[in-house]
Amino acid sequence: MFHRFKHAFDGLSLPAQFTYPFFYEPHPLSMMAAEELQSYLSTRTDWINELDKGKMFGVLVVCGPQNEIGYLAAFSGILAGSYLHDYFVPPIYDLQNPDGFFKGEEENISDINRRVRELESSPDYINALAKYKHIQDEMILELEKFKSTMKSSKIKRNILRQSNLLSEKESELLIKESQYEKATYKRMQKFYSECLDRAQAEVNVFKKQIEGMKEERKTRSAYLQKRLFEQFRLLNALGEERDLCEIFSSTLQKIPPAGAGECAAPKLLQYAYTNGWKPLAMAEFWWGASPKSEIRIHGHYYPSCRHKCEPILNFMLQGLDVESNPLLKSACPITKIEIVYEDEHLWIVNKPAGMLAVPGKEIGVKSLSDYMKEEHPEIEELYMVHRLDMDTSGLLLIAKTKESQRKLQALFEERKVKKRYMALLDGVIPDNVPLKGYIKLPLRPDYNNRPYQVVDEFEGKVAVTRYEIVGQETLKLRGENCTVSIVYYYPETGRTHQLRIHSAHTLGMGLPILGDSLYGNKSVRMFLHAEYLEFRHPVNNTMMKIEAPFIYNDCF
Repeated sequence: MFHRFKHAFDGLSLPAQFTYPFFYEPHPLSMMAAEELQSYLSTRTDWINELDKGKMFGVLVVCGPQNEIGYLAAFSGILAGSYLHDYFVPPIYDLQNPDGFFKGEEENISDINRRVRELESSPDYINALAKYKHIQDEMILELEKFKSTMKSSKIKRNILRQSNLLSEKESELLIKESQYEKATYKRMQKFYSECLDRAQAEVNVFKKQIEGMKEERKTRSAYLQKRLFEQFRLLNALGEERDLCEIFSSTLQKIPPAGAGECAAPKLLQYAYTNGWKPLAMAEFWWGASPKSEIRIHGHYYPSCRHKCEPILNFMLQGLDVESNPLLKSACPITKIEIVYEDEHLWIVNKPAGMLAVPGKEIGVKSLSDYMKEEHPEIEELYMVHRLDMDTSGLLLIAKTKESQRKLQALFEERKVKKRYMALLDGVIPDNVPLKGYIKLPLRPDYNNRPYQVVDEFEGKVAVTRYEIVGQETLKLRGENCTVSIVYYYPETGRTHQLRIHSAHTLGMGLPILGDSLYGNKSVRMFLHAEYLEFRHPVNNTMMKIEAPFIYNDCF
């Protein structure tokens, strides 16, 4: 399981601190290890179909036996139907162990599922359901038919009564006729109701058995899940041990999510601690096709997921000297904000990349609004009209009064503000993408891995972007000449990360925005810039056309 590097790394220094797992740039040694693992994966022709579907892999650089530097490799979940493969560290707990309690309980639950299916498909149950449905249909038909007869009879009686030719005895007969029909209808209702009750009782005999088995399955599943989580006994660098239930007990969710402990990072750390090896650096990368909902690019590095791994890694990394969260450092140096336009009602500023528009909940850095308040102390309050992502630069509207904010936001809501963004995409756009068009991919938050967004055809909100491919340019990137594609975006909706996902998704442009650390590869910055705004002034109604060209060559 311990792999020695195939190539010399004499020129590389060892990591000073362990990788912060939720936002990082891989250490060169981690990248060397990942490249060797990727080379190995390329030799496994027997895994081609499985790897083509896409999977997350991880490497952990360790100080191993006799202080030798090497690496460990792992995959998330299961690979080619097994948790055990020679090249990779073993799982923390092997769910496929034939002697383990999991297999036995799983067989019991499978047996319950089989019995439920057999009973639900049994001829007696199907016949009982059919009988109930037949009586119900017949009841509806016959009652409606009799109600129609009663209605016709009532019309005839009313005609006779209006003729004023009826004797007293004839009038009494009409009353009795009406009473008889109503009584007959009630008897029919009672008859069918009793038939339905008897048919329902026959159905309930089967339903009670099915519900009982399902309740047993639920109880057994909950017990199995709890026992399973207790088998995942995790270590940290201090030599402490806790199971998953203990680790998640202090979180909001309390109960570990399905698949917790099966990701690559916990497997790697567990194996290193078990063998007494010191973890030095780690990296995780995606191999294969991207899922339909998430943005996953073949060969790209990704942070650990927060939903399943954050509580686990927060425990397992205790005792290691871990890098601080890069997001807690100011990504944008203090600078004077460029004001593109100003009057007594509003500002239009050119927000730098790496600066929050408004104060964030976790990121302890000054925001654009903080800087504006410092530079303009005469203003009691300022009002942000819209937002730009922290990593996006460009034109941002700020109102000086609440009334101006209200009117400007109404223009945005009514889609009366024209916006143009310029983006550099990391590569050459596929030939099958038209030069102009629309991207319509509905988006929603990835609830298990914020701040990521995912494409969701069922629960996602409509997200529409008009685009225009402008051209290509060759830039010096990552130490070599690389081609980037230049695109204009005209968003018609304003969903979170809309342009970033519409760029990177295979059903969009098929390329991430250059420097997009979430959906692509990190660079000196993310090359997305809001360079044009057009709208009616909220007070004097004049047409405003404001432009701040994207001067991106200064970044290289």
